[in-house]
Amino acid sequence: MANNLKNPVLPALLQGQGLPEYKEINANEIQIHIPRLLRSLNNELSELEQALNKKLVSEETITWEDVMPPLHHINEQLRWSWGVVSHLNGVNNSSELREAHTAQQPEVVRFGNRIGQSKAIHSALIKLNKNPDQSLDQTQQRILNTELLSMKHRGVGLEGAIQQEFNSASERLAELATNFSNHVLDATQQWSLLLTESEQVDGLPPRALEILASAARDAGDLHENGQPANAEHGPWRVGLDLPRYIPFITYSSQRELRETIYKAHVSRASSAELNNQPLIEEILDLRLDQAKRLGYANWAELSLASKMADSVQSVECLLEELRSAAYPVAESELAELQKFANQHIESTKTKTARDDLPHDELKPWDVSFWAERLRQDRFNLNQENLRPWFPLPRVLEGLFNLCELLFNIRIEAADGEAPIWHDDVRFFRVLDQNGEALAAFYLDPFSRPSSKRGGAWMDECLIRSRGDDNQLVLPVAYLICNQTPPIGDKPSLMSFEEVETLFHEFGHGLQHMLTTINHPEAAGINNIEWDAVELPSQFMENWCLHRPTLMGMAKHWQTNEPLPEEEFQKLKSSRTFMAGSATLRQVHFALIDLRLHSQWNSAIGITPNQMRLELSPSTTIIHPIKEDNFLCAFSHIFCGGYAAGYYSYKWAEVLSADAFSAFEEAGLDLDEKLKETGARFRETVLSLGGSKPPSEVFVSFRGRPANTSALIRHSGLTLSEEQQPKAAIG
Repeated sequence: MANNLKNPVLPALLQGQGLPEYKEINANEIQIHIPRLLRSLNNELSELEQALNKKLVSEETITWEDVMPPLHHINEQLRWSWGVVSHLNGVNNSSELREAHTAQQPEVVRFGNRIGQSKAIHSALIKLNKNPDQSLDQTQQRILNTELLSMKHRGVGLEGAIQQEFNSASERLAELATNFSNHVLDATQQWSLLLTESEQVDGLPPRALEILASAARDAGDLHENGQPANAEHGPWRVGLDLPRYIPFITYSSQRELRETIYKAHVSRASSAELNNQPLIEEILDLRLDQAKRLGYANWAELSLASKMADSVQSVECLLEELRSAAYPVAESELAELQKFANQHIESTKTKTARDDLPHDELKPWDVSFWAERLRQDRFNLNQENLRPWFPLPRVLEGLFNLCELLFNIRIEAADGEAPIWHDDVRFFRVLDQNGEALAAFYLDPFSRPSSKRGGAWMDECLIRSRGDDNQLVLPVAYLICNQTPPIGDKPSLMSFEEVETLFHEFGHGLQHMLTTINHPEAAGINNIEWDAVELPSQFMENWCLHRPTLMGMAKHWQTNEPLPEEEFQKLKSSRTFMAGSATLRQVHFALIDLRLHSQWNSAIGITPNQMRLELSPSTTIIHPIKEDNFLCAFSHIFCGGYAAGYYSYKWAEVLSADAFSAFEEAGLDLDEKLKETGARFRETVLSLGGSKPPSEVFVSFRGRPANTSALIRHSGLTLSEEQQPKAAIG
């Protein structure tokens, strides 16, 4: 396993292989060594171009070995080094690191453009593709086709001034994406609300009070008696990061405070020096211009050229199937929620007026609060009270046991065997049942609002490949979450949603780690069409309500008592609670993304947010308030790679639900059947990476193309006869 080879002469940032020495990499190292790396890579690229030009001029045969391994070597050196910088920028952010990242990014983009626009490489790839004597296997042919399409999208076919404009726009888009992300991070960090009176935190569960008091201590806030903040007496500091925002908007009985924090959350990065609205318009304009330069009508058309979905119309057809099924259900859910709230109003008319009751129709800041109360009333289920049964160590044990059952692997802690970037970080190795190493992964589970980007993600540290010495390099993954951190002697006690998030990201990790493809360009998640990448992650979420899995890991952190059976049944029964609203929300996000990238331009006379508001009546049940500038924090599409691709969550959820239904058909309580089906899933979806089209991979596993039936059933929605699925996916 060539994961830990180090060159003692090279600085940490230029190793280009093995596990990075994170704590040796700082802003100064970045400023010095990224330019050094780019100079070296430019020279290496020039040498490759000269060698290829020589063969092209002499009309010698171009082989795979002539172009692809050296090209990958160049790309991998940059991916490794710049990947470490980008990773640290996301998980261990500082003003110095951010400035170094921002300063070097333009040159990194320029080098990427130079590779993507290399005439010598492009001509060599075309000649390789047309050579009937080359015996390329299916994986190599897919890699070659993808590389040619990628080079087209990077402007290889452009000339002169048009190419210069294209390159300038590429650099500007990268800069805008970074600025957008930084604005969201800064706006989230800078807003907070200090609460000093106990009635201001009425309704919040003890765990939430501890988090808010911890934030107050970190900010240096003191109780009026001069003592540090504590959960019981305060003060408490509310914020917009999810570990603080979600509990407050869900449990606070103070309606005015809920309104205040909700408005702050939906208006993040929409004003003053952090205003992302002009960035959004510039990003959309530049993307449209880039698409037209490349011969596409708009960015959505360009985006879909490399995805499973073949057209905007195909995506909208899928989204309409889901929208038409979800909308009437969401309407009924809201009506039921309003009725439930009204009943509480009636029951308190003779009592002292309370601030938690809506005085008119439900507002956006009321929905989570009343939905949680209705959930508790209907199912007698308070998810916050379930946290003690989901300590992180137990959840990991349950997740690992499930993977052992389904995929015949072992996962072992290997803390101390790898360099880390923060004391929160853990390291694990993945083995087969014979003890042979397959992969490894980092787990960085806890929220750190001051230095860590919000959300959860999986990224590549090392990709499966053959090294220069033909030694196998095994994959290593980054698994990043932002769940509730430990407090005092308590471990991280997870909400059920945080459990689902961990399983989701681990699904991505499994596809990265269990690949058997040795061509790194198609190993793991590489070369998989974007709208299929979420298949294994969303598939893994289904197992959170698999009874043996859930009951096996849900143990009280103090008593070790299992989760009561009745609580499991409540969780299971509540699975489709508010599912219509949740589905409609995702459809809304997907449609506005698609419309912005296929229909908006600065000449149409409306802002992107106005376009979103025009779409809202058909995709939202409660109309957005005037302060709602959600697009200003829609990082997925403006700085996260999901531009004209947010629909992928639903597209892949169709695939994942259909895949899980194969296990349902086999028998969820029959271990031997689960092992058989799991082995087939591993041998296809998790193993084959981007070596085949995802539609073929799915059929290899399922025996047929996917359709929306399983997803609609799992979501508790129903279709009329006219609404039945029109066509298979893929």
